[in-house]
Amino acid sequence: MVHPARLPPTTSPLRNSPRASQEKSSPRSLADPILPWLRSIRKAFDDFRRDPDGNAAAHFKNLVEDCLNNFADDERYRNDIRFLKIWIIYGDTIQDFKRVFEMLEVKGICQGHSLLYESYALFHCHKGNLLAAHDVCHLGLSRIAEPLDRLKKMHNLFLGINQNARTDPKIDVTGFSRQEPNYVDPWSDSTISNLLKKMDSDIKKYNGYYRSSKVYSGKVSLTSLQNSSRNKIVELGNSKYQIRGCSGLGGFAKVYKAFIDSNPDDVVALKIQKPAFPWEFYMYRQLDRRISDVERPCFGFAHKVHIFSDLSVLVCDYLSHGTLQDAINSHLVMQKAMEEVLCIYYTIELLRMLEILHSVGIIHGDFKPDNLLVRYAREDLTEDTFSSRTGPWRDQGLCLVDWGKGIDLSLFPAGVEFHGDCRTSGFRCVEMQESRTWTYQVDTYGLCVIVHMMLHGSYMSIEKKVKPDGSHHYQPKSPFKRYWNVDLWKNLFSALLNVQSNGSDVPLLQSLRRSFEEYIGRNQQLINKLKHLLVKQKASLCSA
Repeated sequence: MVHPARLPPTTSPLRNSPRASQEKSSPRSLADPILPWLRSIRKAFDDFRRDPDGNAAAHFKNLVEDCLNNFADDERYRNDIRFLKIWIIYGDTIQDFKRVFEMLEVKGICQGHSLLYESYALFHCHKGNLLAAHDVCHLGLSRIAEPLDRLKKMHNLFLGINQNARTDPKIDVTGFSRQEPNYVDPWSDSTISNLLKKMDSDIKKYNGYYRSSKVYSGKVSLTSLQNSSRNKIVELGNSKYQIRGCSGLGGFAKVYKAFIDSNPDDVVALKIQKPAFPWEFYMYRQLDRRISDVERPCFGFAHKVHIFSDLSVLVCDYLSHGTLQDAINSHLVMQKAMEEVLCIYYTIELLRMLEILHSVGIIHGDFKPDNLLVRYAREDLTEDTFSSRTGPWRDQGLCLVDWGKGIDLSLFPAGVEFHGDCRTSGFRCVEMQESRTWTYQVDTYGLCVIVHMMLHGSYMSIEKKVKPDGSHHYQPKSPFKRYWNVDLWKNLFSALLNVQSNGSDVPLLQSLRRSFEEYIGRNQQLINKLKHLLVKQKASLCSA
C-alpha cells in the first residue's frame, strides 16, 4: 500500500469569510469545528454546479482540500460519516478514488462505514473493472462495515456478474441455504469445496496461480521426496528448485527448503500437498489485500501455487530462525521456562496478530507455536523505539504461517457460528470441548495455550468453576508464580477463556495488548533485559 503525503496546501477562502468567523464563534461550532466548513463546502458545491466552467470549480476544490488537511488527524472525526462524504466528494473531484481510499486506509478514517466501500466499488465499476469492485465489497464485508446488508447486496451483485451466473435467491454466496441456521463446519470437505467452486473465477485471476488438469509429471517424484532427496532438482513452470532438506511434516503435506536455480541467496519453502489444496493460496492472497504493508511481514507470504490433478505445490518465503516452539523447547532443555519479560513480549506480539486478523474478518484456525516463525531484526535493538515499535523492533517478532485452516468470514452469512472441531490435541477451545458454537475463540484459546506453554513449559489444562450466580468460570489449573505480575496474567486468561459472545473480540484484544505494553514500556530495566534475552536467544537458536 502506498503511504501518500498530505494533500497539497491551499489557502482556504473560508478562513477570511465573515460567515466562517460568525460560525466559529457560536457555541455549536466551537463544539463541532468542522460544521462551518461543511456548510461552506455545500454552498461552494452549489455555486460549482451553477457555474462548472468558472472560478467556482477551483474555489470548491481548494475548500475541500483545505478542510481535509485541517481535520484528517482529528480524532473527533475518525468515524464521522459527514467527514467521509467530504473525502468521497474529493475523490470524485480529482477522479482518483484509489488515492483517496489509500489515504483513508493509512489514517484509519471511517473504515467501518459501508459507504466507503460502496463508493470505491462504484468507482471501479465506472472504470469497467468489475472484479476490483467485487474485491472492494469483499474487503468491506470482511471488516463488517455497516450497514452490512446493503454492502452484501452489492457484493452479491458483482459476484454474480463476475461469475456470469444467476444466483438462487435462497442460496448465499457460500452455497449455504438462507433457510437453515447459520451453523457451519468451516473445515469440512464440502464447505471448502463449495467455497472454492464459488470463488474459482476469482482465484484464477490471482497473481501466481498456475493450474493444470494433468497429474504432475516432473522427473522427480514429489510424493517420494525425503531428507535424502537433498540437491534433487524440481521443475515447476519456468523455475528450478534445488531441494535442500525437509523442514516440516504434516498429515497431508510436507515442507521443503529449496534454492531457486541453485542460488543459496534465493531460498523458498515448497509445501507439497496431496490431494491438491488451493485454499491456503486463497487465504494468502486475502492477507495481501487486507493487511497493511507495515504489518504484512507478520503473516507469511506465498509467491505462487502450482495446482495439478493429484497434488499442489505452494511456494512461500522461508524463514531460517525456527519457530516459537523451538524457542520454548530451548528453555525446557535447560529445565526451565521462559523468563517472564520474554513471555510478556511474545504475548504482546500474539495479541497484536489476532487483533489485526480479526479486525479484517480472518481467523487463522490453527494458532499454535509450531506455526509461529521467529523473526529477528538485522540491526541492534534500541530502548527508545520499543514503545513505538519502530526501527529494528518493527522487524523483530513472529510470523504466522500455515493457513490451511484459515477462515474468511466474509464468505459466510452475517452472524455465522461454527461447530467444527480442529482436532488438534491441546488446542481445542472450550466451545469445541463442550460441543458449543464458536468463532474467534479457536484463535484466542490457542493464544492462551501458547502463553501457558511459555510460562509453565507445558500444555494448558483448565478447570470449570461454578460462580455464586450459577454461571461458570474457566481458568488454568496451573498456579501463577508469586513473583510474576499475577494481575496481568489472570486478566488475560480470565478474559479470553470466558468470552460470552461470538461477536468481534478486537476491542478486548486491543485492551489486553495495551495493558502488557504499558507494564513493560514504563520500566527501562525490563526493556534492557528483554533486549539481552532476545540477543541470547538468537545466538542460541540460529547457531544450532
